Amino acid sequence: MRGVVLYGPGDVRVEERPDPVIVEPTDAVIRVAMTCVCGSDLWPYRGVEKIDGPSPMGHEYVGIVEEVGDQVTTITPGQFVVGSFWASDDTCEICRSGYQSACVHRVLMGLIGTQAERARIPWADGTLVATPETPPADLVPSLLAASDVLGTGWFAAVAAEAGPGKTVVVVGDGAVGLCAVLAARQLGAERIIAMSGTAPRQDLARAFGATDIVTERGEEGAARIKDMTGGLGAHSVIEAVGTQESMMQAIGSARPGGHVGFVGVAHDVALPGDDLFFSLVHLHGGPAPVRRFLPDLIEAIWTRRIDPGRVFDLDLPLEQAAEGYRAMDERRAIKTLLRP
Repeated sequence: MRGVVLYGPGDVRVEERPDPVIVEPTDAVIRVAMTCVCGSDLWPYRGVEKIDGPSPMGHEYVGIVEEVGDQVTTITPGQFVVGSFWASDDTCEICRSGYQSACVHRVLMGLIGTQAERARIPWADGTLVATPETPPADLVPSLLAASDVLGTGWFAAVAAEAGPGKTVVVVGDGAVGLCAVLAARQLGAERIIAMSGTAPRQDLARAFGATDIVTERGEEGAARIKDMTGGLGAHSVIEAVGTQESMMQAIGSARPGGHVGFVGVAHDVALPGDDLFFSLVHLHGGPAPVRRFLPDLIEAIWTRRIDPGRVFDLDLPLEQAAEGYRAMDERRAIKTLLRP
């Protein structure tokens, strides 16, 4: 089969990879209908996150089940399925508490690589959620978004306790941040402030429910939020980048007693103890337990209450994956959809 492999910084190739097979009796093999490039894929692409030799890429996926192991009971060949970027059994004590991304048997799908024609899915019963039937073509991008960026943005909004009467600030205007805006609106937030300096992303943020746009960053951005909230700061702040500046901007934008939901993959983030101590903010986040939200997200997409697939503004065949990475790295695209 054809699949995307990263050889080093900026070196993306599409080449022949071994066809996936059932390894464990709890596995499934799917034919990938759509996959995509994630903002987190850009860390190794830029060389910030080191890789040890050629690495299969991709962790977001939807597709048709082709084969299942003999211990798989709820997923059957022919079903259209959506899965999380973490494979989980969904039965361990941690999963049952709603944190499938920390399942005691978890497998990171990025190690398998779903930017490919087919993929092996561990823990198929716990990881995959089938749609009611084969979806119409126009819903597939939104279902793909549910595999990671929508579920991650939703978790961030929940972690930040976005809800009725709340002012929510979103730090980061990538696909996750934009989906967090959508999630905050669906959760009933009264005011949603998207921090973005790029017109197309600002436009999509407004379409997803943002009421205000702030272009300032860092300490200036946090100060602007304080000005807009009577000097208090926001009730809920979502951090969707993963840098020192974005984390401190998020904490600085929250009011005492406020909640910060952080889902940006952290790189060299160190929290100053004094600043954190006197901020009196709640911090909660990490790798999103997307599986917790998948059934409800699929239902919302299926009934067309939400359309998160709009984050895909570049649609390419799998063979042009290198261009998809370049476009996102250069911020010419919010998120690249790849069609195997």
